Order: sequence, then C-alpha cells, then structure tokens
Amino acid sequence: MKLHETGAYLVNGCTVVEDNSEASAAIASMTGTAVSKEEAAKNTIAYGILKDHNTSGSMEKLKIKFDKLTSHDITFVGIIQTARASGLEKFPIPYVLTNCHNSLCAVGGTINEDDHMFGLTCAKKYGGIYVPPHQAVIHQFAREMLAEGGKMILGSDSHTRYGALGTMAMGEGGPELVKQLLNKTYDIDMPGVVGIYLTGTPQKGVGPQDIALAIIGEVFANGFVKNKVMEFVGPGVSNLSVDYRIGVDVMTTETTCLSSIWRTDDQVKEFYEIHGRTGDFEELNPGEVAYYDSFIELDLSEIKPMIAMPFHPSNTYTIEELNANLMDILDDCEKRAQVSFDGKVDLDLKSKVKNGRLYVDQGIIAGCAGGGFENICDAADILKGSSIGADEFTLSVYPASTPIYMELVKNGAVANLLETGAIVKTAFCGPCFGAGDTPANNAFSIRHSTRNFPNREGSKVQNGQVASVALMDARSIAATAANKGFLTAATDIDVNYSKPKYFFDKTIYDNRVFDSKGVADPDVEIQFGPNIKDWPAMSPLPENLVLKVVSEIHDPVTTTDELIPSGETSSFRSNPLGLAEFALSRKDPLYVGRAKEIQKAEKAVEAGECPVEAVPELQAVIDTIKTVYPDFGEKARKEKGYAGFGSTIFAVKPGDGSAREQAASCQKVLGGWANIANEYATKRYRSNLINWGMLPFIIGKGDLPFENLDYLFIPEIRKAVEDKQSEIQAYAVKDGALKPFSLHMDALTDDEREIILKGCLINYYRG
Repeated sequence: MKLHETGAYLVNGCTVVEDNSEASAAIASMTGTAVSKEEAAKNTIAYGILKDHNTSGSMEKLKIKFDKLTSHDITFVGIIQTARASGLEKFPIPYVLTNCHNSLCAVGGTINEDDHMFGLTCAKKYGGIYVPPHQAVIHQFAREMLAEGGKMILGSDSHTRYGALGTMAMGEGGPELVKQLLNKTYDIDMPGVVGIYLTGTPQKGVGPQDIALAIIGEVFANGFVKNKVMEFVGPGVSNLSVDYRIGVDVMTTETTCLSSIWRTDDQVKEFYEIHGRTGDFEELNPGEVAYYDSFIELDLSEIKPMIAMPFHPSNTYTIEELNANLMDILDDCEKRAQVSFDGKVDLDLKSKVKNGRLYVDQGIIAGCAGGGFENICDAADILKGSSIGADEFTLSVYPASTPIYMELVKNGAVANLLETGAIVKTAFCGPCFGAGDTPANNAFSIRHSTRNFPNREGSKVQNGQVASVALMDARSIAATAANKGFLTAATDIDVNYSKPKYFFDKTIYDNRVFDSKGVADPDVEIQFGPNIKDWPAMSPLPENLVLKVVSEIHDPVTTTDELIPSGETSSFRSNPLGLAEFALSRKDPLYVGRAKEIQKAEKAVEAGECPVEAVPELQAVIDTIKTVYPDFGEKARKEKGYAGFGSTIFAVKPGDGSAREQAASCQKVLGGWANIANEYATKRYRSNLINWGMLPFIIGKGDLPFENLDYLFIPEIRKAVEDKQSEIQAYAVKDGALKPFSLHMDALTDDEREIILKGCLINYYRG
C-alpha cells in the first residue's frame, strides 16, 4: 500500500501521476492538452455528486440537500421529537425508519415495541417508511431498496455508506437529519477527495473485511483520510463482486473519512437488475484527468487475512503476524486494556494460548458488514461437513436482511451452517452495539462486524465483568470455527467456494414494510409509550460562563461509546434525562453526579434564585472572579442571561465512532456548556456538540492550565461567538486567583453560531 500525501492525478482512470513539478508535462504528453489542478479536481466522481446536490452557488461552501434519509430505533425517536419541537409538518423526502437496534430488553427503560409503534405512527402521520424489527439491518435495506447512482443519502448511523452502489452516503448525528426534515441544508466546506486506486485480485480466502482492516490500519492514526471523501477507482474495482465492494465500503467509516464513492460498472448494473431497480443505476467514472488531494495505491493481491485486536479497528495485524508474535501482541492488548479501563479490571488474553495456539471463545458474523450474502455463503462452504465442537467456542450468524436469509435457506447454506452447531439468527445489529451474544467474563470474541471498542460486546466493566473483541473476516472466522475455536486464517485451508448466484425476493417487504409513498396523514395520532419523553427546555448562551471541569480523560482517543454507552442503555433511548444518567458511566462513574451538582446553580439562575445558595462552593469562585471583574457577583444574581453555570469535560480526542447525538445531548441535558479537546476525532461529533448548543473548544497539546474539579471562567463568551472570534480568553479559578489561558474554536458557519447562541437546534428553529 502506497500513500501519496502530496496528491496525485488519475489519467483515463488507469494511469497515476504523482503531483510534482513534472506532472503537467506528463499529463500533456498523454492527453495532448494541459489541465490545471483546479480543473482536474472538478473531474472526481465526488465533486460531480456534491455539485449536483449543492444549493449554495459556491463549491467552497456547500449547502447540501439529500435525496433520502435513514434512521434506526436508537435514534429516530429523538430525531422526530426534535423535528416536531422545531415545527415539523411532513417528511419532505423519503425517510426510512428501521428497527434493527431493538435491544430485546425493556429493563429499566422503554419497551421496544413502544418505540416501534411511535415510529410506525410517525411514518403514517408524516409520510415515511417503516421497517419492522428483524426484517433488515438499516444499511442492508438501504442497499436493497434506497440506493441510486449519483444520489446522496443521510443517515443517523455512522456506517451510512453506499458508495459501492454509486450513492454518496453520510452518517451524522440526528440534528443534521432534523435540518433536512425542516427543508434546511447540510453545511460543510468542500471536503478533500482521496483517491483509492485498486489493482490486482484478492487471494482466495481473503475477504472484504481483510481489505478494509488493512486500509484502516494504515490511515486511522495519521488522519490521512479524516473528514475527506474516499473515492475508489482503478482496474481492481472490477475484480471485486459488488457484495465484496459493499463489505469494504461499509468499513470506511472507521477511517474517520466523511463519505465514500466508487466507480460503477456492469456488475453494479446487474445488482440493480437483481433488485428490480434497473433505472436506479448510473455509470460513474472520474473524468479524463482527475486530481485527488491525496492518494492511496493498493494492490489487492498483497493483502493477507487480517485481525484487528482489541480495542480499535485500527489495531491491525495479519493473522500470520499475530500467530508468529502471539505472546508479545497479547501482552500489548492487555496493556491497552489497562489504559481503556483505567486499571479497574484485568484482561487476561495470554491465558487463551493453548499449546502455542490462540483459542477463541466466540465467533460472530453479523450486521451491515458481515451479514452479506457472499460472506455467509463462503463461510458455509468452509464449514460444510465440519463441527464447531462441543466446548466453549460458539458461532452465531446474523444475515443482514430477511431476503438474504430466505435465499440462504433456499440454497442450503443455512442447513450447512446449522448442522455444524452454528446458530443462524435474524437481522439484528445487537452484536455490534453490545446487545446480543455478550461473551462471558474474560472471553475473547472474533467478529465480522464494524467495531471492537471497549464494551461494544456488552461487558459490564462497572461490575468487574469484561470481555474483548477482535475484528476478522467471515471466512477466517469460519476457518477458526472449523478448527473448533483455534485461530485460523481462511487462506490456510483448502475449500472450493460454490459462489451461488443471488436472487432477491422482496415479497417479505411487500407484505410487512409500511410505505406511505410519501403521502402524509395528519389525522394519525402518534402513539407514545410512557417512557417516551420530550426534550427539556434549554437556555440560550449567556454573556459569561462559569464552568466546572467534571471529567478529565487522557486516553489517546475517546469513543462515543465511552461518552454514552450503547447496549442495555438503549432502553432509555427515548427518555433524554433517563439516558443521561448513563453518560460516561463506563469511563467516569462520578461524572453524572458532578454534572448534576453544578447544574443546580444554572437551574437556580433560570428560576430567578441565587446560584450560590444552590451550590455554596460557588461563593469562593465568584469572590475570585470579582477581583478582576468586580461587578460579576451582583450582575450574576440579578441579571438573567448575564452568567451561566454548568459543566465541561476535557478529552484528548473525543468523538470517534457512533453518530449518535446522545453522546452530546446527554451532556447538554446535564448542564454541559462545552467540551475542551486537543482535537475532535470526527466532524459528526463536533457537529453534534454544536447542534446541542455546546461550545467545541480546542486547547493546545501539552500541560493543561486546569485540573479535574477546577472552575473555569470564560468572560464575554456570547460576544466572542457573535464576533466570530477564534481565540477565546479563559481563566482557571485557582488558589484565589484568575489564571489566564486561551481556548480556540475552529470556524463556525453563521447558522452554527446562531444555534450555539440560541442554546440548541430546537431553540434555533423555534425562533
């Protein structure tokens, strides 16, 4: 794999010319014409699609309108509730509500079916599409029924990726979908475009997850594709089946790129034909000379079976390398666990080594990444006639949709799997977010799914129970299962892959999926369960802020799962205050109590009462502030909107992972006014902060001017936002003095600035 940091040109879709002093002459000799870098940049597939969907008139400052929207049941209640509070009358474009994240558990929170009935009645009332539980995971339904060549889809799940089908798709937090539902736009600067030039053909036994993990391992840590569009081109694309391309494409999210798009060909056309949507195909190719801001060359034939060890998809090794350095790599993972879990629990992976081989407790093939037709067929071929054994090792397979399941039944793959001892289940995202097949304490699970963050498998770290997940391709998982749990690469076994043809039958969708065809029925009454609650009222940004640091996280990367856990907490997904009780619960169990304590001061201000009476320790803080700002105390007590009191957190690089806006909204409803970070892992997390009225502060790397539980004073913050200041004066209130330091905010759009000033997106649209 070769990374071109300086960018590169692609001529006629097949010749790579590195961007250097000789590039122009080389291109002119091949094409007979001179092409500027600026003009060539307009010839990427990505540029063309973005231009077609941009409403701003400027290709530097984009205002995108999407063609379709998708959400699942962890997010759609909050999205629709936000949109309703902001004036929603009708879904203006097709909006699909799937129910693939049903937690199968109602302990302590919303009964799943209450959320589902809320979704169904909203689909009827506002003119949407409703996919019942177990019919399809969100992204497979989108591939089968929604994707179109040259179109754009916005989803509230981070793995919204349909680039292999010619659809540019993005996963964002719920508020961005709210904007689309209210006929507003998705506002971003023109993103960079990274060319992914594929050559060669994968080795037999190497699957799409192997290709994806190899890419993620190369580009995550260095931010090579961060917030850019990955554009897959080159002759190697046509050496991959469409199912294979989809398997690579869905994992691009784990690179932290913004979106993805692939060139399309006759195989993609056949995909649309199989799904009865021939007219939705569009051939997409870069222009004669296309310029990419950065470039990756990848020979598919060089990729070997891969494994991403705990606790991140970028912690990658070849299986061959892992087996050759087993104890050293396992020791490194155990040390990572100590960091991830703050030394509270011990992970013992080295005990999994038996007679020099790594023994695995569990295998999972599931969801939008692993549950595809070809993945499961190849796994069934590997396992045919074998046994997974009668020991600890278990294998579960989750086809990504009922149509896939039906075809696997018809062609015999399900029977082949079942007779080995494997369990074949329905379409469900549970293993991907910690709500299905939770391993035993200290168990090690290998999964063809999207993520292996801490707790993604459903561990109860707060109770001392911890397990871990490694990501692998379905084929190597099946090979491991055939060896009764001993880690095995698919390339190490001899098998003839049958490669049965796929036949799509949408009868089950015709019979079960509610499709309004875009017709709203305003007379429908929305069905609310007792635990479906409205968003609490949120105040506008005050003139000055007093913030207490209530959590300090120094991990290299903080995932959204650590900010708000997935899994069983999703039963509170429709109750903002109930869900907020779980914020940082697996990372910093003291966070919620600390945030709620300082929030008492803000509630006192909102009620016209004295904040010091609510939080007595504020007296010393206010006295210190008065040494420089003598009028602060009196005005804070008497002038509403003059001073705000609340919490903030510091994290080195927060926001990797899920698009769930709950990672931000839970902080907001607990009185959070800001995050302070060295950088934000993803655009979507920063956008979620902004849309919930929180300040996305940046502070330079190095020693912090404050500590956990310190108070910070940020004077004239409202004016700073209004005046578009990038440098923000702040003070740490320490030892009876104000100690100055600087905060930074990257550029905000005018709308983003107004959202922060109003206090949140809901307030912004209410006026």
